[in-house]
Amino acid sequence: AQMRDHMIVSQLRTCDVNDPKVLTAFRAIPREAFVPAAQASTCYHDRAVPFGNGRALNPPLVLGRMLIEAAPKATDRAMVIGGGTGYSAAVLAQLVQSVVLVESDAGLAADAKKALSVYTNITVIEGGLTDGHGADGPYDVILIDGAVEEVSAAIIDQLADDGRLLTGVAEGAVGRLAIGRKAGGVFGLIDFADMDVT
Repeated sequence: AQMRDHMIVSQLRTCDVNDPKVLTAFRAIPREAFVPAAQASTCYHDRAVPFGNGRALNPPLVLGRMLIEAAPKATDRAMVIGGGTGYSAAVLAQLVQSVVLVESDAGLAADAKKALSVYTNITVIEGGLTDGHGADGPYDVILIDGAVEEVSAAIIDQLADDGRLLTGVAEGAVGRLAIGRKAGGVFGLIDFADMDVT
């Protein structure tokens, strides 16, 4: 709890993550429950936590900035794509009505199901990251928990009109956070921060 409070004060609040609801959501979720036991003591540091196979849990600030831009509402239905062991879904679930987590890695999906079993408003789906999960859409908020070169048409189709999509964008060695909005069936993506996203 002390490390979690320190993360909020030294990493989030100092970088424009100041919405009280978002900070309360971060405070409620034990990040150490979503990482390998050997990395629990360092999981609140301002860096990614590797899971192996090129996958990692993004630094807290990445998720914090995404949530501030998403401006989630209690009535929103959300989807997290590539959510790994479920940390971002657990934080987001404190702010919205329901969350669907889509994870392609069978081991990570199993870990997410175990870690998230106490949350009644989260569903974990093992499936392709470019496919999403249209059966429960459309979604008011879609969070792609990693960096992509482009957002697939299938994912855009699952975003509700007036919905918000948050993602990392990979452009060579440069990483950015971006927000996409959909209106009248038209989707546009705009960068809002330079940040390393795994």
